[in-house]
Amino acid sequence: MTNPAALHPGAITDIAGLQVGHASCSGRPTGCTVVLCPAGAVAGVAQRGGAPGTRETDLLRPENTVQQVHAVLLSGGSAFGLDAAGGVMRWLDERGHGLPVGPARVPIVPAAVLFDLWLGDARIRPDADTGYAACDAASSAPPAQGNAGAGLGATVGKLFGIDRAMKGGIGTASLRLGSFTVGALVAVNAIGDVLDEEDRVLAGARSEDGCTLLGSTAALLAGAGPAPMMLGMATTLAIVATDALLSKAQATQLAGLAHHGLARCIGPITGHDGDTVFALATGGAGRACDPHALGAMAAEAVARAIRNAVRAARALAEPPLPAALDWPGRRN
Repeated sequence: MTNPAALHPGAITDIAGLQVGHASCSGRPTGCTVVLCPAGAVAGVAQRGGAPGTRETDLLRPENTVQQVHAVLLSGGSAFGLDAAGGVMRWLDERGHGLPVGPARVPIVPAAVLFDLWLGDARIRPDADTGYAACDAASSAPPAQGNAGAGLGATVGKLFGIDRAMKGGIGTASLRLGSFTVGALVAVNAIGDVLDEEDRVLAGARSEDGCTLLGSTAALLAGAGPAPMMLGMATTLAIVATDALLSKAQATQLAGLAHHGLARCIGPITGHDGDTVFALATGGAGRACDPHALGAMAAEAVARAIRNAVRAARALAEPPLPAALDWPGRRN
């Protein structure tokens, strides 16, 4: 069992007004995760990876009209998984949440997907019903971590081939900055390894015999060549949130600063990753906060959530994907 003391504390749901729900698909490890903010939250995005699969990210640009979103969705299933956002919209619409537009309210639901189609039957992927189920399951309690929602099919350490990878997952963490809270929720599906607080490999590429952790960056520096990669086969997706009052431009800046959390504990980050970070600001604290200070805290929350994701993950039997929890001599 996971030692609870090994996981960083807190959750994105420590921010009042946010709810998180997971849903899974039957037949293979894949699913989706929704962060609901039905009352609306100012949002921004920073998309820096080379192979993104996203929806409604242009709307989040500071110069564009819409100021708030009502949910953010993270999903497995590659581009097919974007269909799950339709279910989130339907759930919000049925409850009267959304942007007033003439005779209707239109829920605004940005989304991003990760690639997990190589695990099991690729015809099984999250759809609108899965997104709806995630909303039904949403609560303000700390969400499940590891093998849940969008993290069900997440893997790490694929630089030398998927047959030498390990299990990724979904994780969350939060921090306090004076009277403000900053939280993160991250689905970790990286090409590179996940590193602990002392830059040791928690989960990542294994040696050819599968018995030792290779250390992907060290292996590259020693002259080992990476395996051929499928386009877009990895993406680490993050949502950071705060109860501070922020403008859209500041939320966009917060998302960009939060990206530094990936570099702290994933190595290497490659152009095959479609890494996307969303930022939400509920304004529940009733006051503004220095976005640079918030950004520093958001990066740390992202790094902690990434480590939580792999520390809470469980191994898969088919294909065999060991988890950090089960690794001999682990330092959880």
